[in-house]
Amino acid sequence: MTTSSYWFKIAEYDLETAEAMYKTKRYLYVGFMCHQCIEKMLKGIYVAINNEAPPRIHNLARLLEIIELDKNIPEDLLDFLLTLNPLNIATRYPDYKFELINEIDHDYAAELISETRRLFEWLKAKL
Repeated sequence: MTTSSYWFKIAEYDLETAEAMYKTKRYLYVGFMCHQCIEKMLKGIYVAINNEAPPRIHNLARLLEIIELDKNIPEDLLDFLLTLNPLNIATRYPDYKFELINEIDHDYAAELISETRRLFEWLKAKL
């Protein structure tokens, strides 16, 4: 089992990677890395609470529910989490990639990073 600090460090690394993708205009992967960041924060919280390996799922809403933060999260952050949720799967399949390439532009990618940082900080404060 990995420690919660491992998950938090890798989550921060993924957020930095999202920022690097933004700078190189790889906007599709900004969304993917933002999803990865939040997934790893949620799994880190799971490990901190349960002292066991987290479930091997990628659904952010389900992970939030499992760690029982689904009732405490501010509505705007929950809405963002639900927006971020499908970006993990969508980047892995060609049909969805082409749709997302057209949707995630410079401004939207910047918003994804900004909102991911807000959610990241909120989750970090829950420890």
